[in-house]
Amino acid sequence: MFFDTKAVHAGITPDPATGSIVPPIYQTATYILEEVGKDKGFDYTRSSNPTRATLENSLAILEGGKYGISFSSGMASVDAILKLLSSGDHVVSSNDVYGGVFRLFNEVLSRYGLSFTFVNTSEPSAVEEAIRPNTKLIWLETPTNPLLQITDIDLISKIAKAHDILLGVDSTFATPYLLRPLEWEVDIVMHSTTKYLSGHNQIIGGILITNSEELNGKLKFLQKTIGAVSSPFDCWLTLLGLKTLSLRMARHSSNGLEVAQFLADHPKVERVIYPGLQSHPQHEIAKRQMKAFSGMISFDLKGGFDAGKTLMNSVQLCALAESLGAVESMITHPASMTHADVPEDIRVARGLTNGLVRISVGIEDVRDIMADLEQALDKV
Repeated sequence: MFFDTKAVHAGITPDPATGSIVPPIYQTATYILEEVGKDKGFDYTRSSNPTRATLENSLAILEGGKYGISFSSGMASVDAILKLLSSGDHVVSSNDVYGGVFRLFNEVLSRYGLSFTFVNTSEPSAVEEAIRPNTKLIWLETPTNPLLQITDIDLISKIAKAHDILLGVDSTFATPYLLRPLEWEVDIVMHSTTKYLSGHNQIIGGILITNSEELNGKLKFLQKTIGAVSSPFDCWLTLLGLKTLSLRMARHSSNGLEVAQFLADHPKVERVIYPGLQSHPQHEIAKRQMKAFSGMISFDLKGGFDAGKTLMNSVQLCALAESLGAVESMITHPASMTHADVPEDIRVARGLTNGLVRISVGIEDVRDIMADLEQALDKV
């Protein structure tokens, strides 16, 4: 079965009670047992829920994995992975990660005895050199947020296997339509379902997918024990979003490439970061491991922060908003919004300047998106 068909049908069966083609929402906290010690597969929604189970199964199939574990947010998913570790363990992480992940690692988990080394994971030698005897996890984003660095998953997977280290990949920007890290024997794939998977700015959620029965058991235990689970209604909305995932990602990607080319040719733009452009340092890797290049673009304007501020305050179609991956085009200033918790000296050293603008290109007519950016650039 091809991906476009899976997006519509994977894990979905007609409701046996009514024949409903849309999975029902099991909006319940608990379930009646048939007798002591005998249930119908569900006993309490924190432990499991039929709507959540349908979403977990559907996303596992789309990712090419065996097991899905759904959480209340992408950050809750990341936190669950880190709770597989113990005090004294060490993590090698992409240095260009979402600001919330940096905050979780540096300001929360470091107080519980975990240590972190942040490196440019697009350079495999940097990952190799950062490994210590107590390294238990390599954590990747690809493409990264917001500098869109691309990591060669195959090379990093081989490094992780050689050292018997767990490898986790945040593939939110790519989605299973563009990239499936499990094909390179990654241990765990994470997505913020808030973004492209649901696609309509209507829910908060996260998912972990693995082929390991052992990891699935541990993560299901954490899901039940901590209770940061996605609600039945949020799962149901995500299931509806998945049905158009392939259509939306194809449009996001084609629009993204055209907007990136438009910005690259604009005289007021200093640099454009987009994996689909030949100017991107990991363009060939992106071509090799991704089906297309998604709808995320980062760029610097000539004139720095003031120019970027003027642009973002002047857009009319593009929404000045946090988040990404929805049908609407959204524009963000990472230094003051998504990555505000990353110290300025660290941000700038990594290339995340105060003037960097990130745009999540939506599925509107690309001519309207470019016209909006053109009129905003005219004011810069």
